[in-house]
Amino acid sequence: MVKTRGPGLYEITDRVQGIVSVIGSTEGICTVFVRHTSASLTIQENADPSARRDLEEWLQRLVPEHDPLYTHTDEGPDDMPSHIKAALTSTSLTIPLVDGRLGLGTWQGVFLWEHRAAPKVRQLLVHVG
Repeated sequence: MVKTRGPGLYEITDRVQGIVSVIGSTEGICTVFVRHTSASLTIQENADPSARRDLEEWLQRLVPEHDPLYTHTDEGPDDMPSHIKAALTSTSLTIPLVDGRLGLGTWQGVFLWEHRAAPKVRQLLVHVG
């Protein structure tokens, strides 16, 4: 589970790697899946926070709140935009394992991307095979 404080990219690389380490697989595939329709997953730069801020701001401009064409607004103005953002991004990631480690590049990290305004507890499934 990942606790969020509102919209943004939350790095979960170490948590996923910890699960891989406990399982003990040295080669194969790690699949990460978020069990929600208003959050997503991405692999992105983890060195410079400005890259994450730029992504967040770009997606906010692409899918703004308060669009008069939205009809799914039961949970507030971020309801439909959060579903659209999740649909445009990914709900699952597949990462190869290399010598028991996630096969990420030097500047890559695994992130949960929270699209809702309120704090949430997000459930993830991690499968190693």
